[in-house]
Amino acid sequence: MDLGRIADIARGARIAALHATHDAKTSHVGSALSVIDILATLYGGVANVSKDNLDDPERDIVIVSKGHAASGVYGILAQVGIIESGLMASYSSDGGVLGGHVTSHGVRGVELSTGSLGHGLPVGVGYALAAKRLGLQRHVYVVLSDGECDEGTTWESALIAHHFGLDNLTIAIDRNGIQSLGRTEDTIRLEPFAQKWRAFGWSAVEIDGHDYRQLVSALAADSTATGPRVVICETTKGKGVSFMEDTVLWHYKSPSDEDLAAALKELEA
Repeated sequence: MDLGRIADIARGARIAALHATHDAKTSHVGSALSVIDILATLYGGVANVSKDNLDDPERDIVIVSKGHAASGVYGILAQVGIIESGLMASYSSDGGVLGGHVTSHGVRGVELSTGSLGHGLPVGVGYALAAKRLGLQRHVYVVLSDGECDEGTTWESALIAHHFGLDNLTIAIDRNGIQSLGRTEDTIRLEPFAQKWRAFGWSAVEIDGHDYRQLVSALAADSTATGPRVVICETTKGKGVSFMEDTVLWHYKSPSDEDLAAALKELEA
């Protein structure tokens, strides 16, 4: 796996997300920046999905359930050539193709429109179960936010995935510790997080969600798996831009001209 290429994809996507949220004056840039390294690893080679195999029924499926990170998702898709980079100019604009939350209609490579949290995993479980029953070799990846692990549908789906032994299903959780207006542990306590998933019958590991070597190792499909897997990725909200990191402010604030210039100076250094 080319870790340098993954890093380049992530850096380009961060820059694209910053431009998009600045130009559209929209929210969630912090959420996009925290998940980008996970997505860059998946689209950078771990998941069998590319601009050339989107019509292959056995290609892997990637569902990004944390749909509010749309600017980062589109930035990744543009970096790997699945969508045209010029489409980023239509992000969250009136009549634009790219919705402010992840949009599948008319957008190549997006499996599911998301943003109402708790919907991605149920659909991912359906994809994985269907693949098993049809004898398809595809693997299904679902990217969750830690905040949406407050949702009951997430845990119902976890029960179903274990019941059916879905060894072709892997979750990556963007564990940045912040949701909406505060810290996750102050909103609804998730810890001991990994133990909860194990109690539901899942294989669970905790990693540094910005370390590409750890991400590749943990997310790569495991032929010895006997059931579903979850990778809890410890991340930093606003990763890559020092004044945005680990703060609630950048869940909703959009970058001003000055913010954009300062952020780009750091990323392009």
